[in-house]
Amino acid sequence: MSTAYTGLKPRLTFWQIWNMCFGFFGIQFGWSLQMGNMSAIYEFLGAKPEDIPGLWLAAPMTGLLVQPIIGYLSDRTWLPKLGRRRPYFLVGAILSSIALFVMPNSPTIWMAAGTLWIMDSCINISMEPFRAFVADNLDEKQRPFGFAMQSMFIGLASFIAGYLPQLLVKWFHISRDKVNGSIPQNIMLSFYIGGAVFFIAVMYTILTSKEYPPTDMDWKSKVKESNKGFGGGIKEIFSSIANMPVQMRRLALVNFLTWPGLFLMWFYYSTGVATQIFHGDAKTSSDLFTQGLEHANTTSAILNLVTFVFAFSLPFWVSKIGKKFTHSMCLTIGAIGLISVYYVHEPSTLYISMGMVGIAWASILAMPYSMLAGCIPEDKIGIYMGIFNFFIVLPEIIASLFFGKIMVNFLHNDRLMAVQIGGFLLLAAAIVCAVIIKEKKID
Repeated sequence: MSTAYTGLKPRLTFWQIWNMCFGFFGIQFGWSLQMGNMSAIYEFLGAKPEDIPGLWLAAPMTGLLVQPIIGYLSDRTWLPKLGRRRPYFLVGAILSSIALFVMPNSPTIWMAAGTLWIMDSCINISMEPFRAFVADNLDEKQRPFGFAMQSMFIGLASFIAGYLPQLLVKWFHISRDKVNGSIPQNIMLSFYIGGAVFFIAVMYTILTSKEYPPTDMDWKSKVKESNKGFGGGIKEIFSSIANMPVQMRRLALVNFLTWPGLFLMWFYYSTGVATQIFHGDAKTSSDLFTQGLEHANTTSAILNLVTFVFAFSLPFWVSKIGKKFTHSMCLTIGAIGLISVYYVHEPSTLYISMGMVGIAWASILAMPYSMLAGCIPEDKIGIYMGIFNFFIVLPEIIASLFFGKIMVNFLHNDRLMAVQIGGFLLLAAAIVCAVIIKEKKID
């Protein structure tokens, strides 16, 4: 794109926004394979159930460390052929794809854990600039649609990746037998496919999308002045945290209440369904327990399918009631879905409950970022998108470290009660969003 760009962002077509966001399909494909299979991989390699939460700390910790650094660097990057964000898409895609091929070949728990740290770091290199990419290229009117498009691809990728190991067995007769006594063949092949999908999808966005060059003619000298080595970058990150816009602080509180509710669902929903609705036990009645896990996974797939479909309607709701009330409405629906799980006796009812959570999930992946993009400086979009991730990973770290004690001492290991608490947290986030978020009207 010409360096004569004046700063006015033209209205992009549906397919231009599609191209910009398609790379997120590959990124989420990799995330979903990891989220759906890493606990099983650890246990295949000999990990005990109590070891799993600690082995999962790689995900929030790498997000906490990597995303603000990548955001800071991408704000200060401009390559004539690749632009500002796309160089990070490319590097992250190459490294993440390699890690997805290596992961299922890990011979020991600690190699798998180490590979997870590396893989999460590489995925974050690609993922963090994608949020900023939408904010860079779209004006305030089109940003809700851009982030909704990302939600759509996230839902679709999660749905396909979640079913992939089963589809390989049913359609292509890939064996569930373990390779070298460790990882089943269908899971191993799923990771190989995920590595290829990740790379191809991100490359598609790199090759079909463009970026606008900096509008400030003195941007190089300003970047040079602000770059004081590694220490200067860390200082800039902490300075940005201390000077967060007021609207961002409000959105951070909403996120800080939202995400623990989701983590409690991910931690306890599947095993809660297996033990408290199907009345199975992992030790004594494995058939009922397995049936419960499979049913929970199927309802979770419906969650992602609803996310994919509902994401298309988000711009409509924004045009009618605004961003913050759209987000509050969706969070409330999701909260009702999670709270209802505790009272379910008929397993098929869980499709409705998880479908309601899918509506919230579509909004969680789009609306906070759309509201955030309008309140942060254009030259710091990357770093602030990375800092915003703090309010996702910090609740996950807190939940991983401390909620186990709450389960034992107060909830008596009632898994579905934990899921219900997650629903009440989503409801609190909905109320806070409606009350404290300020929204400017757009003609």
